Amino acid sequence: MVSKRLMGVWVFFDICLLASGVVALVLSITWRAPNLLLNMVFDNGDLTTGTVLGVALLITFAISVGAIVQRNHVTIGLVMLNWVLIMDAIGIVIIGTFVWYFTLQERANYHQVFSEQSAATRIAIQDMLQCCGYFNGTDLLELGGNFCQNQTFVDSFLKLDNTTGDFTGACVTPITAFADSTLNDVFTTVYGFMAVVICLFLTSLCVIKKRQEDERFKKIDAKRGGRGFV
Repeated sequence: MVSKRLMGVWVFFDICLLASGVVALVLSITWRAPNLLLNMVFDNGDLTTGTVLGVALLITFAISVGAIVQRNHVTIGLVMLNWVLIMDAIGIVIIGTFVWYFTLQERANYHQVFSEQSAATRIAIQDMLQCCGYFNGTDLLELGGNFCQNQTFVDSFLKLDNTTGDFTGACVTPITAFADSTLNDVFTTVYGFMAVVICLFLTSLCVIKKRQEDERFKKIDAKRGGRGFV
């Protein structure tokens, strides 16, 4: 019989899987709400991918419940669960690595993203972050709003930092700082899902092995007339 300790460990990781699915799904839904910076960091495709991942993990949890309640000699459900966990792991690696790779060239990547925003959105971001332009006063600068009202103010506000080569007051620094913090949290969380999937996979293997051993000993015991081992 599978020990209570092993089953307790399996249940713990299964609950962690449920929590992972809920977190992925909830964040993917709540981050669709209007938010200037979040909406720039994550587009609809990114959030849809997160939704798919969350649903996949929740489906895997449902499969796990059906697999574990099968009779002791039936292990096909747990075997199927492990195959599903392998597919989950592949998806998690792809998503986490994509997010991580995007952080390697954030300044250039978000220059492209910033350029794709409407003029009204760029003005709103400039007002919110109190910055003007992306790299400098001529790069994707939008005059207007409450902050960057005219070119004279922009020219006096932006200062070249000879140490870094950046213009203080440009939007590149606050935008990439927010994006970097958010993306790091995201791919760290996604890779955390991988730890849960791997641990549940390994624990399921242990449960399968233990159930198979129990069934084998039952058959041996039956052949010996139910007398058991001396």
